[in-house]
Amino acid sequence: MRPIRDPAPSRLAYRLNRLMLRPWVRVFLRYGLPVLILASLGAFWASDQGRRDDAMDRLAELRRQIEERPEFMVRLMTVEKATPSVAADIREILSIDFPVSSFDLDLNGLQEAVETLDAVAVASVRIRTGGILEVDVEERKPRVIWRGDDALTLLDKTGHPVAPLDARTARPDLPLVAGKGADQAVGEALELFLASAPIQSRLRGLLRVGERRWDVVLDRDQRIMLPEEDAVMALEKAIALDVAQDLLERDISVVDFRNPGRPVLRLGTTAFETLYETGLNTE
Repeated sequence: MRPIRDPAPSRLAYRLNRLMLRPWVRVFLRYGLPVLILASLGAFWASDQGRRDDAMDRLAELRRQIEERPEFMVRLMTVEKATPSVAADIREILSIDFPVSSFDLDLNGLQEAVETLDAVAVASVRIRTGGILEVDVEERKPRVIWRGDDALTLLDKTGHPVAPLDARTARPDLPLVAGKGADQAVGEALELFLASAPIQSRLRGLLRVGERRWDVVLDRDQRIMLPEEDAVMALEKAIALDVAQDLLERDISVVDFRNPGRPVLRLGTTAFETLYETGLNTE
């Protein structure tokens, strides 16, 4: 007589059925196991150095073919809103060999390189349709000439260098400042030049003294010494005295306004000799 087979599942089958009822097991079998198998096959394939090198070469060649397509090539460069000399400096500092792929151009790096030029205040670099690299610049505008360290330099309104100058006569339209630290006080110097309009024809320039105050230098070796504070107001007072009493037309070498409440006049050589001789004759 055959033994009767028990229809109940075995303990192992029961546990497997219970395990399959869990959601994470079903997710693993559906997604995780295929990924694990593919990753294992990929790791086995990549374990060979020759196969890896061949794949990298193929990818590099594919990338090169894409980057060198005609629509991605840059063939020339234009420089907008720049004077010829500045445009030439930009072309020299960038030194790009065209044609070149747009993928090989670091636009931010090119912009930073252009802005290292003293004459350039702001620059923008972009690639236009048609394979044109456009460099758009805003140049610094020279406002004064600074004589310092035995050299002449054009400065903008902030005192930033613009370009060296060979001779003062090359820019007679610009005022002159001199002395150590004059480039750090260009803003105040421009205010003084504006206030000196009534004596503009006699003005030779401004001299920075001790990196803290200005002397106004006029022709005939005359000077107006200004204070550290409120220099513009002191200059306006000195000019008002000149308008009222022809102060600067007299034989005076220095008008000392360092103390605006007690201005001091220093006589010229002729006036001093005359005053000295007059005193002797009086005695």
